Amino acid sequence: MIAVATSATSGTSLSDKVLAALSAVTDPELDEPITQLGFVRSIRIENPCVTVHLRLPTSFCSPNFAYLMASDALDALRKVERIGQVVVQLDDHHDSDKINAGLAADAGYVGTFGVEAEESLDELREIFHRKAHTAAMERCAEQLLRTTDVTVDDLHRVTLADVPAGSHKEALLRRRVAVGLGVRPADPLVVSEDGQPLAPEDVPLRLRFAKSVRISMEGNAHFCRGLLATRYGSTA
Repeated sequence: MIAVATSATSGTSLSDKVLAALSAVTDPELDEPITQLGFVRSIRIENPCVTVHLRLPTSFCSPNFAYLMASDALDALRKVERIGQVVVQLDDHHDSDKINAGLAADAGYVGTFGVEAEESLDELREIFHRKAHTAAMERCAEQLLRTTDVTVDDLHRVTLADVPAGSHKEALLRRRVAVGLGVRPADPLVVSEDGQPLAPEDVPLRLRFAKSVRISMEGNAHFCRGLLATRYGSTA
């Protein structure tokens, strides 16, 4: 449960918008909202200013991932209507002081970590966007195989129009946009790593790989929830 403290003048609508903004921020490796993972420790709203504290399962979680989530949370909150000053702080991490100072100064990743940083985080984001797309694609394909007459031999002909509406399809479309793929009804569902249509004989191998990616991500998320509960005595 996220602790939200508000001043007497803070409206419920601002609280809802803050929570919605944070819910759109995901762990880059797990592709799950930081709110669902339990990474949002507290939210304080003193109309119209907002302070958010984040926490992670261990003190040695990757600084790259930690910075990405904190920076994305800051960016998401700054887009909220009627919001004033926004402060995002990461607690209990070995690089908390460095990350928090960089966020406060709007120094960016390279400015925050200096010589320790990669040139940018763009490549890292791209890797995890592609993993998220691969997992979402597999979920949709598995749903079709499980609930319809579609077989693996048919999947090379399946298009986005054939995927039933619902949370799996919505997630897939968002992730296709993130990696630069089309979302037209006629676009193929199962594609290669670089978004190209597959020959029928290549589909089973692609699906096996996609399933391994999806299971790995879900397993890591479960593991992180367990570590977080052990560390803080609570569950997401």
